[in-house]
Amino acid sequence: MGCFSQHKATDWELKKNESDILIYTRHTENSAFKELKSVITIKTSLSSIMALLTDWESYTQWVYKCGASSTLKKINDSTCIHYQTVVAPWPASDRDFVVNVKQTQDPKTKIITIVSTGNPTYIPNKDGFVRITLFNAKWTLIPLKDGLVEIDYQLLVDPGGSLPAWLVNLAVVDGPFETMVGFKKMIVKDKYQKAKVSYIKELLN
Repeated sequence: MGCFSQHKATDWELKKNESDILIYTRHTENSAFKELKSVITIKTSLSSIMALLTDWESYTQWVYKCGASSTLKKINDSTCIHYQTVVAPWPASDRDFVVNVKQTQDPKTKIITIVSTGNPTYIPNKDGFVRITLFNAKWTLIPLKDGLVEIDYQLLVDPGGSLPAWLVNLAVVDGPFETMVGFKKMIVKDKYQKAKVSYIKELLN
């Protein structure tokens, strides 16, 4: 279900607080790369968020540096295998990754957790791309009172290849910030606001 570092929450260091988006980073025990977390709170339904997060083809419109995004295999409503590419700055090679995605919802709190774990050997490596082997991501959707939802996104990734950790760590704040900016612009669209995801239960205030 993922291999996030076992640190206390107080280990997170706030790196950016802008446009109601909080970006944190922390050092990890078993990697030279920093783990990141972004947090926003917005007024919307859980169904709208899930409709956007499972609209994989839309990722090129709002996820930072996403070049392509598609579902390789849908196992059931809550489980799939996903493929995505990342546009890297010149002269670095573009990256791609394959992840197993698993969604769960707590029946009492209605908190939704979406965990993505790297599955790098699911398809052969593609020419022109460096396959990311370490990829652990987690969305946590926490319904609050008055229709608000706290959205936490956590990511630990090793981009592979020859990129030095210090260079990657310099950009670890901008990527998640721009992604959340894009998320906030997308979530207000009618196709998501009007969405009703049959297997998602809303919190009744």
